[in-house]
Formats: sequence, structure tokens, C-alpha cells
Amino acid sequence: MRDRFWETKTLEELDDEEWEALCDGCAQCCRLRFRDSGSNQVVATTLVCALLDIPSRRCTKYPKRHELVPDCVELTPTTARTFDWLPETCAYRRVAHGRPLEDWHPLVSGTTESVTDAGVSVTDKVVSAANVHPDDIASNILKWV
Repeated sequence: MRDRFWETKTLEELDDEEWEALCDGCAQCCRLRFRDSGSNQVVATTLVCALLDIPSRRCTKYPKRHELVPDCVELTPTTARTFDWLPETCAYRRVAHGRPLEDWHPLVSGTTESVTDAGVSVTDKVVSAANVHPDDIASNILKWV
């Protein structure tokens, strides 16, 4: 990979290795969400996909995630530009909108733990949906601070 490739390429120009490296590993996109029928807003919960290994913030079945979880988010250059529920800190969203990566991004900081140190990862803020009854999902609406 070329140094600082995200500053000279569009999302469409990234190869697979660059695309994967751009992910900051916050795992916020793995949080369960639903659309509020009254306000039409996307509401996040404190729950994450059962496939997420919370301590590492990595999917345990990454190559098969879309088969195993049909609602799993698929980020593409187009969705990175249009998913308004992605956090402002999301590297895909930032690059899609011509903004620089945050200083804590692993490609900038050189360490994956900088994401947790900056307080933007799901670490210590979520529980696995595998541990929650489906009827209780709505009671886990997230108030992200």
C-alpha cells in the first residue's frame, strides 16, 4: 500500500487491501439499529451483531457475514456517501466527503488501540445481541455521548 493513499484516491479507486485498511475498527457499523416509525430517524442500540468479537472489534465470520446476517451493512463508495447514520468519525464517510482522517485513525496513529483511546469504538459500550432476547432489543436504545 502506498503511504497516505486515502488522500490521493477516491473510494472507487481503492483496491481491496486499501479499502479494508481504511476501516478504523470502531465497530459502530455493527451496532443494531432500527428506523423510528414516528420520526423516521435511524436509532442505534447498545447491542452489536452476534458475530462481532467485542474486545477485538472484528467480525468472527467476516467472509460470510452477508450470508449469515442478511441485514449486515455493506459499505460501498455509494453507501459511504449516503448512509447518514454512519458516525462523522467513520473513515469511509470522511474520505467520501473529502475530509481528512482523524489523528487517532490507525493509519495515522500507527496503532489500532488509538480508536478505543479516543473513545469512538464500541469497546465497553455495547453487549452482544446474542445475549439479549429479541423482545428486549428496543429497550437498548443507545444514547452515545
